[in-house]
Amino acid sequence: MQHLHILGICGTFMGSLAQLALAKGYRVTGCDANVYPPMSTQLERAGIELITGFGLEQLALEPDLYVIGNAMSRGNPLVEAILNRGLAYTSGPRWLHDVVLPGRWVLAIAGTHGKTSTSSMLAWILDYAGLSPGFLIGGVPANFSVSARLGDTPFFVIEADEYDSAFFDKRSKFIHYQPRTLVINNIEFDHADIFDDLAAIQKQFHHLVRLVPEIGLVIRPENSAAIDAVIAQGCWTPIATINTQVSPGGWSAQMSAADGSCFHVLYDGAPQAMVNWEQLGEHGVANALAAIAAAHHVGVTADIAVEALGTFTGVKRRMETLAEFDGIHVYDDFAHHPTAIKTTLTGLRKKVGNEQIIALIEPRSNTMRMGIQRMQLAAATAVADQVLWYQAPELAWDIRELIENSTVPTEACESVSALIERTRALVTAPTHIVIMSNGGFGGIHQLLINELKI
Repeated sequence: MQHLHILGICGTFMGSLAQLALAKGYRVTGCDANVYPPMSTQLERAGIELITGFGLEQLALEPDLYVIGNAMSRGNPLVEAILNRGLAYTSGPRWLHDVVLPGRWVLAIAGTHGKTSTSSMLAWILDYAGLSPGFLIGGVPANFSVSARLGDTPFFVIEADEYDSAFFDKRSKFIHYQPRTLVINNIEFDHADIFDDLAAIQKQFHHLVRLVPEIGLVIRPENSAAIDAVIAQGCWTPIATINTQVSPGGWSAQMSAADGSCFHVLYDGAPQAMVNWEQLGEHGVANALAAIAAAHHVGVTADIAVEALGTFTGVKRRMETLAEFDGIHVYDDFAHHPTAIKTTLTGLRKKVGNEQIIALIEPRSNTMRMGIQRMQLAAATAVADQVLWYQAPELAWDIRELIENSTVPTEACESVSALIERTRALVTAPTHIVIMSNGGFGGIHQLLINELKI
């Protein structure tokens, strides 16, 4: 039995990879600096040994191969020891390419926003249709309760991230996946820590498009100048389009509810079926259309796909309802970009009407911490009634700049306890509290719920 030791195992991607390796018959161990649910829970339940930190004592494990996550950098003591001793190592995406993906029909979901949700929808549609796909998703679909599995058929759904592969391979992860079905949900500037501008991101997306075979399919929104520029560089694959407004071509939607909870699906202008589901927002409708189109490419009819979406129960940390009591609703959302914040809050506003929305936001992604997009954040939160920002010590900019430009009541707090205290003072039922962060946010979720229930 070969032994893999995974550095950075508690990241959503690497933790999912660990579960696939275990299912392939490998012995799997791993280490990370910080461990928190839901990934830590999954790994522990799978029986994978977790080690805190990157101490050199881990060399005594003598694995056959080290799989090094992209959060690892030069200067890490374990990384330096692996390099100094000439030990075998690879990146997570490369390991997937070499071990898991050969012979598979890969359905890759790429884009700045919506990858996790669309991947989860697609995997569930294929499963509902009896195709038993494998998948690797950067979140935990509630319909499966795991973020990865090998599956029983050639179909493999993967969340295709544009972030780099490893410190020794600065290409985007998705370059390794060689998809036959490719969804590009959208392209915006993000990941300012590794990309200089939008053009640099578009270059990586074009590298991805160049890998899709002539017998494959590229699925994209009908109106996107950023994607137009990528396709203009060359595309040798048929293209299917999606549109959240009625369109004479491709896959489109006719809204039956303003909040996106009910809509007709059309193909080339002809009605196919109606979606009634628990998800919200125009972005959710776009994700659904992309998943339907991708499933159609492997033979799943629209009516079956729509049936599946009617039983789709969402993804952990994507507008996940954490608590409902005394007219108070608490949600957890994996916000990482101004557009993601705006679409989430807009969808909720359309559902709840004039009821109070309080947004608690931690600017935690590398781009948000650097302040690259800070001028977009006031507009992104404009539909909320109250916005509370976490002014973390490592934040490279002062949130007071944002407060001055906000059109709704906005405050900054320098601790989780201050955020909780201020939220409690603002709550009057009915209230919807959206906690937005792509990290643990100091455990504020349960702490706030406990405090509000007192």
